[in-house]
Amino acid sequence: MTILILGIILWIAAHYFKRLAPDIRAGMGKGGRPLIAGLIVVSVLAMIFGYKWAPVIPVWSPPSFMVHINNLAMLIAFFVYGMSATTGRLRGKLRHPQLTAVKIWAVAHLLVNGDLASILLFGGMLTWAIGSAVLINKSEPDWQRPVPGEAKKDIILVVITLVMFSVVAAIHIWAGPWPFPR
Repeated sequence: MTILILGIILWIAAHYFKRLAPDIRAGMGKGGRPLIAGLIVVSVLAMIFGYKWAPVIPVWSPPSFMVHINNLAMLIAFFVYGMSATTGRLRGKLRHPQLTAVKIWAVAHLLVNGDLASILLFGGMLTWAIGSAVLINKSEPDWQRPVPGEAKKDIILVVITLVMFSVVAAIHIWAGPWPFPR
């Protein structure tokens, strides 16, 4: 469990560093990018292996119907994440589509996982995403909403969402955690 917790802390620290210590980060220049990227890679690996190796300590037993809610929420999360890259009509509807997608992902996974390691991982990522949005909003209060583009680009987003959901579901099946109702 220690590796998982250290991974979460490292993830949060690496991502908050620019906002909480902007002068130090600016002083590092472009040379700081590989260091931060390396810390993020290490944090992801620590979270993956820390979660995989953590003992299963049940905290609560989620009802089986939550799997359906989780899967619907995951479709929404993929779509919302994709809104950050779309040039369609939905462009600019959310200020932080990627962070919002992480929040949806985290809550969805908290609904179907009742063990301590899951609560730490998904709760930690939810806390990070909320904190990141707050920090960004404080440091960049004058956000300019992008001009919407063509609606046909949103159709492409729907197709990409379905493909990515299928790919991640296949990875889940391959890696072990079965993502569908049994």
